Amino acid sequence: MNFDTLLVPTTTHGRVLVRTPAAAAVGLVVGFHGYAEDADTQLRRLAVIPGAGAWLLVSVQALHRFYRGRSEDVVAGWMTRQDREAAIADNIAYVDAAVDRVIERTAVPESIPLVYAGFSQGVAMAFRAAVSGARRTSGVIAVGGDVPPEIREDEQARFPPTLLLRGTGDEWYTTAKLDTDTAAIERRGGEVRTVVFDGGHEWTDAVGAAVGEFLARLLAR
Repeated sequence: MNFDTLLVPTTTHGRVLVRTPAAAAVGLVVGFHGYAEDADTQLRRLAVIPGAGAWLLVSVQALHRFYRGRSEDVVAGWMTRQDREAAIADNIAYVDAAVDRVIERTAVPESIPLVYAGFSQGVAMAFRAAVSGARRTSGVIAVGGDVPPEIREDEQARFPPTLLLRGTGDEWYTTAKLDTDTAAIERRGGEVRTVVFDGGHEWTDAVGAAVGEFLARLLAR
């Protein structure tokens, strides 16, 4: 059967959660959840990071929502391989718009440090927003996920300070993938710190502690 594929631009609405600090924010952390999770899950992870109370926290939910199994729980995924390039462009534009809206509504300074933090499938989105997004980024935090191939293979890509975290029992984000990502970032002159923690494909208290240290170091620069 012969047919033409048409990609039709459209408008949709994304769900973004924001937690403002009690005092003036020292920085902005934008989080991306994993596959079949939601923005609430990632915001809870960010909220318990040591020192997170001083940061403006944002959790962006993926645009592609669905029900988990036969339940009524609404979860989301970032993208599939179908029409991949178009989906990447849509997602980067979505995150840029979300960050712009948050900064506008919270009236934080435009110069505030901006850090992207992803878990699992959300890691690719964190790197895409940091490397290809509209705003200058102060750091990237990647837990249990790798640098997406279009960025890893782009020799012109430039990375902000990066924290890569892997669980010892993580069968998806393997030691080989961690080493490949580390080498790709360092080859482009990027600053990268790696942490291997006791655990699996998960965001543990040890992850939170390492992330808190990373954020504190960014502020001390």
